[in-house]
Amino acid sequence: MKFGEKIKDARVAKGMTQADLAQAVGVSLRTMVSYENGDCYPKKREVYGKLAAALGVEVNYLLTENEEFINAAGEKYGHRGKKYAQQLITEVSGLFAGGDMDEADLDAVMKAITDAYWIAKEKNKKYTPKKYRKADKE
Repeated sequence: MKFGEKIKDARVAKGMTQADLAQAVGVSLRTMVSYENGDCYPKKREVYGKLAAALGVEVNYLLTENEEFINAAGEKYGHRGKKYAQQLITEVSGLFAGGDMDEADLDAVMKAITDAYWIAKEKNKKYTPKKYRKADKE
């Protein structure tokens, strides 16, 4: 689930309007609409904290979109694909733990790695055992 979808779902579940949430976080209504539409993300980490507090969710829930990648890998390549995608995220995240990289750069690196994962999976499809190939089953 994308960042904007997470915010909208949590906001609706709490019975808040976009204006209520914008006021609670200290941003303009226009900015909140942009967040929910996926047009932009908060530039400061403290905004994520304010959003999480106002919505009653964990900050990490708002920060990660990795579950979408993991679920897509599971749908496309089965249990093994999901397991490998989770392992990839865990190991790559460990590389940057404690570093000085800011969130935007870390997101860009994670996106590049997940894109590389999909390209490698497509190129190496011939090495995937037939029982794990969904396209061959259909």
